[in-house]
Amino acid sequence: MLVSTSCQTTSPDSSAGSDTHFNYQLEQFADLRILRYQVPNFDQLNLRQKKLIYFLSQAALCGRDILWDQNGRYNLAIRQVLENIYTTYTGDMSSDSYKAFLTYLKQVWYWNGIYHHYSNDKILPGFSVGYFNELVYKSNPEGFPAFKGSTPEETLNTLIPVLFDPQYLNKKVNQKEGSDMVAESAVNFYRQVSQHEATEFYHQMKNPSDSSPPSYGLNSRLSAKSGVLEEQVWKSGGLYGPAIDQIVYWLQQAQTVAETSEQQAGIALLIRYYETGDLKTWDEYNIQWVADTAQVDFVNGFIETYSDPLGMKGSWESVVNFTDLKATRRTQIISQNAPWFEAHSPIDDRFKKQQVVGISAKVITVAMLGGDCYPYSPLGINLPNSDWIRKDYGSKSVSLENIAQAHAQANLQSGFLEEFSYDTNEYKLVKTFGPLTDNLHTDLHECLGHGSGQLIEGVSSEALKNYHAPLEEARADLFALYYLMDPKMIELGLLPNPDAAKAQYLSYIRNGLMTQLRRIEPGKNIEQAHMRNRQLIARWCYEKGQSENIIEKMQKEGKTYFRINDYEKLRQLFAILLAEIQRIKSEGDYTAGKTLVETYGVKVDPVLHTEVLKRFESIHMAAYSGFVNPEYQPIEKNGEIIDIQLHYAKDYASQMLQYSRKYSFLPIENN
Repeated sequence: MLVSTSCQTTSPDSSAGSDTHFNYQLEQFADLRILRYQVPNFDQLNLRQKKLIYFLSQAALCGRDILWDQNGRYNLAIRQVLENIYTTYTGDMSSDSYKAFLTYLKQVWYWNGIYHHYSNDKILPGFSVGYFNELVYKSNPEGFPAFKGSTPEETLNTLIPVLFDPQYLNKKVNQKEGSDMVAESAVNFYRQVSQHEATEFYHQMKNPSDSSPPSYGLNSRLSAKSGVLEEQVWKSGGLYGPAIDQIVYWLQQAQTVAETSEQQAGIALLIRYYETGDLKTWDEYNIQWVADTAQVDFVNGFIETYSDPLGMKGSWESVVNFTDLKATRRTQIISQNAPWFEAHSPIDDRFKKQQVVGISAKVITVAMLGGDCYPYSPLGINLPNSDWIRKDYGSKSVSLENIAQAHAQANLQSGFLEEFSYDTNEYKLVKTFGPLTDNLHTDLHECLGHGSGQLIEGVSSEALKNYHAPLEEARADLFALYYLMDPKMIELGLLPNPDAAKAQYLSYIRNGLMTQLRRIEPGKNIEQAHMRNRQLIARWCYEKGQSENIIEKMQKEGKTYFRINDYEKLRQLFAILLAEIQRIKSEGDYTAGKTLVETYGVKVDPVLHTEVLKRFESIHMAAYSGFVNPEYQPIEKNGEIIDIQLHYAKDYASQMLQYSRKYSFLPIENN
């Protein structure tokens, strides 16, 4: 599971000491800003580790096209069209229409296609079809793509409604009540298949008595051909084969410089999985990966299922990293005390793990982001997602320290905290303890939250269907929130005093009830799983605590604020909700889960929404933050790599175009 930054795991309240020698923010457009992240201590790694990072980083970049195609069947063609215009257009570049084109292109780059990652809405161009035709006419005609059996002109005509018609393929994932979530979603995991057909197809695969089931459907597209459903597996020689072959090549290079024999064996299993598409091999790899404790580590594969309306198919992603040995101390303390946290959790004893095994937790320095982790990045990762592997073999949890640091530095002087703090006491509390409690919340969420609890016998992890993701994220968040104010955190030396946890409670409630609404268009509901989770928790606690005025809605100078009047009672509300969501997951209670999400996590208060948008407009703060990657240059002598040099990118567009030139391995098709 991922902890997302854009849905505000790191609060905009966060602040840290200023770094005057590094420019974190490169540019801002629409509601987005592009940041850089530093890779501290890379120069202290040995040559073997540097080469391993370089090889794994190349593997991370080779899967870029896969994610674009997964996000929508026309995305690769659209990217080529827009980039050809950008690089060859000979017309007037000073007009407002051309500036709107540039903004649109950058948005499409950012979201890895034409669909917003959080709202799931199609991003519509801020220019007309007529102007698009002018852009095409004054650009290199040989640079436009052609679908098989079509001319470039016919291909462009096919793309026009995809780009400009607000009703055509308008939702990446359609979660509207009563809709056919498979047939009416534009995500490219299914072709000519209904929700009922897909559900039945995978239901027939499952064996209720199998205690170690594979993640059915994780690495394939389900299509109907001549009325027969079949999976097109993502593997070498199969769907996405050309890109996967490049990933395998770089994994093979990485295998030669693996730090340990265990890591080498893990990479070998990952290669075999990519070559065969065998999900049992994927499970074997994950078991091996959990046990691997090498300093250089990586994630690579079809992993998170947030973009699948059925919550089964994995979007391709990669993160390359190495351990931050100093910062890892706090996650090691948390991990070592995992049995205590599980035993004292406020959930029913039936749902507690009797034996907590294999929770490996560390703080990492990110070296490269790829696929569904680029340009927007998570702050925390806890994998694998398979419940039976987590139960029997444990999980690996990481906090992305340098990514959190980049967000915090970029947020300095933003004006956010001044705008949304009710008084100076709130301001000082969050200013002082916000960065620390943000990190601890992520650590607890990832290290223990996702790995806590267990399903009762016979319950599948897929029982909650499309509500699984927001409920699982809520469960992990509630676990973290509940324990942040526990005296155990001070006893372990993780917090300095009882007031510190209040900073996270303030930030979380403010974000869940109010400030995250800046990411929603007027009139829209909340679609993204993490955002639903946060509003669910905050709104449920606000409503349940009204009789005791636990959270109070305040007005000052015509502005809305949410003040916490009783932190300990709020903590008890977190405990009650955690117990209920754990019950829902453990028992597979779909009806209760659906009711909870739909009642508290989806609908938006339109009046408050309007106010929030105006207040953010006044401080000119972007709603979303993404990154450019650093660049690694091998230095060779006599045909041997003798060093890897680290360089920081200075331009967003240049990196995107470079990636398109170097890492475009998939054919542009319309099938």
